[in-house]
Amino acid sequence: MLIDSHAHLELGNFDRDRDDVIKRARAAGLRAIVTVGIDLEDSRKAVALARRYDMVWASVGVHPHDAGNIGPETYDELKILAADDKVIAYGEIGLDFFKNYSPRNTQIARFGEQLDLCRDIGLPVIIHDRDAHGETLAMLEEHRGNLTGVVHCFSGDYAMARRCLDLGYYISIPGTVTYGKAETLREVVRAVPLNRLMVETDAPFLSPEPKRGKRNEPAFVVYTARKIADLRGESFERVARETTKNAQKLFGIPPAKT
Repeated sequence: MLIDSHAHLELGNFDRDRDDVIKRARAAGLRAIVTVGIDLEDSRKAVALARRYDMVWASVGVHPHDAGNIGPETYDELKILAADDKVIAYGEIGLDFFKNYSPRNTQIARFGEQLDLCRDIGLPVIIHDRDAHGETLAMLEEHRGNLTGVVHCFSGDYAMARRCLDLGYYISIPGTVTYGKAETLREVVRAVPLNRLMVETDAPFLSPEPKRGKRNEPAFVVYTARKIADLRGESFERVARETTKNAQKLFGIPPAKT
């Protein structure tokens, strides 16, 4: 069985056929899906979705794109949501210097505040990092020993991955590993110990080959896991088993009932 460690099932892209998407995920062998909040309202939707479906779990937080919209009550509301039994992580939070939808200084300030909040509430953190590797690592270093989590949709090289591992973080591999120009990511997949890897879709984004160009969905995480198995010269079953164990360990997702 597999766990999609990062999806956005709460987004409107799935309003038309969400039930069918989840049925297809179950049929594909998925054990669980983590649906990830990107702002306060979206986090509310993620928690509601997790309450509705037994195989769905939620995280809450504010994405760097929306860092400029954080208001005085935002963190109080997020703390309330984070106390729900179906919330297993805080995030995704971090830095995105590629699109810069929020000013960089604002992103850095809000990232720091949310790391502090995550430490205080005791949840693992889901990290977003795009074109901000040095700044992201520096801020995670400030919390060395106080936080654990995962760097989602990993886009750095192995040197960065090694530093993330040293800080206690897992590395999550998206469908981009199947793309023709993703050799740096494939090098990371080959080098990172299997007990520190997770798999994700980031659905509805980043569909893997051979589904590229279509809306991504959790069932497609199978293609990513198969590519990882091929790159590492290991069986698909072992990659599925170990990445599932990693997600269960980090997020506290209970094992499947037998």
